[in-house]
Amino acid sequence: MKRTTSIGCFLLFGISLTSSLLDAAELTHGPMVGHVTSTTTKVWARFSEPGEYSLNVREIDSRQPTVDVTESTNDERDLTVTWSVNGLLPGRQYRYEIRSGDSILSSSDAQTLTTPLEVESEKKVKLAFGSCAWDVSFPEQPVWTSIDRSGADAMILLGDTPYIDSTQLPVLRQRYRDFWGVKELKELMRHTPIYAVWDDHDYGSNDALGAIGGRENSRQVFLEYHANPEYGVDDEGIFCKFRRGPVEVFLLDTRWFANTEASPFDSERKTLIGSKQWKWLKQSLTESTAPLKVLACGMIWNEAARPGKLDYWMAYPYEREGLFAFLNQQQISGVVLIGGDIHRSRHLIHPTRDRVGYDLHEFVTSPLAENVADYNNVPSPYLIYDAELLHSHLLLTVDATVEPVQWHAEFYSQSEKKYGVTYSTEELQGSR
Repeated sequence: MKRTTSIGCFLLFGISLTSSLLDAAELTHGPMVGHVTSTTTKVWARFSEPGEYSLNVREIDSRQPTVDVTESTNDERDLTVTWSVNGLLPGRQYRYEIRSGDSILSSSDAQTLTTPLEVESEKKVKLAFGSCAWDVSFPEQPVWTSIDRSGADAMILLGDTPYIDSTQLPVLRQRYRDFWGVKELKELMRHTPIYAVWDDHDYGSNDALGAIGGRENSRQVFLEYHANPEYGVDDEGIFCKFRRGPVEVFLLDTRWFANTEASPFDSERKTLIGSKQWKWLKQSLTESTAPLKVLACGMIWNEAARPGKLDYWMAYPYEREGLFAFLNQQQISGVVLIGGDIHRSRHLIHPTRDRVGYDLHEFVTSPLAENVADYNNVPSPYLIYDAELLHSHLLLTVDATVEPVQWHAEFYSQSEKKYGVTYSTEELQGSR
């Protein structure tokens, strides 16, 4: 009897202790909307205590039943949670809140997400692209407010977001906490889906490539602090893709595989993106039915790099030419190239009609929140536009309400449009 009573007291004490811990739990970072489709979404957040946390999603102005998803976290994943939500309806707006037990930790009219229509039905999409944001130099970052006001359907981060320059777990985690804590960014990510790929400063260090020490930590923390649709293959790399209506975006990892094996295009020289990523990219491009296909990464695709720079596509010219040849052989239309890294805003048109079937457009967008770089003002015969734009981003609008499909690329410095061009996908087709 005494033993039973003792156990009962212990259990009651345990329940009381657990309840106390839950009551003390707080949301420290986020929430952030991640990958979203017409019927699913991911939402990310970080907490002050280990435990189980619930995400409640309800359609705005509807009596549809709510969707509740519960996930647990602990110190091994730095108290971060990514919820995966299924069973949503296409083209609807939802509000979500985060709970710990019966306690609401985060609830706001700004915590919304919108599911796109089915791919064939969504006709007009706006995507924002940018790279290079350093909260140390720029604690206030108005670029995120500008992107918010643009009505972008998603934000794509192309690396150096943030600057970390370390592969130590504590440093990596703290720098992501600092970045997701930027006030203007916090407001944007509560309702705008965020996609990301890394460049050198968030991979390891300036110009870092390939098998650097501690890169497994960089990948681990990248997964902890993002909500992408996928992360490479076989626990290697972080490349992924996503489709929004008439546009499909392929986010390429130009760091993890670089110099780690022979190139599939030249066995005597090293690869840039690796055989596994090449296999994935070729298959994905072949299967894509999107009128516009965006190949995006942190690196620039063109040859106009400062002397001594080794981390850009034309340091591996055989791989870029291999890509061009593949596009031509498979008659893959609608490809546009986007890069970042160099702290300049640029538009180039590559004369590739004889190698691809049409001329390739390249846009370089940087910096989101860092200083511009005059030393990267390297001439190119293919350069159409070049500028030093602070607080800048690229806004890509794809419009399938007209035939042929139109696409508009615009550079903004904060909310001021500095440059814009309009083309049709008909111009991105081979002559055969």
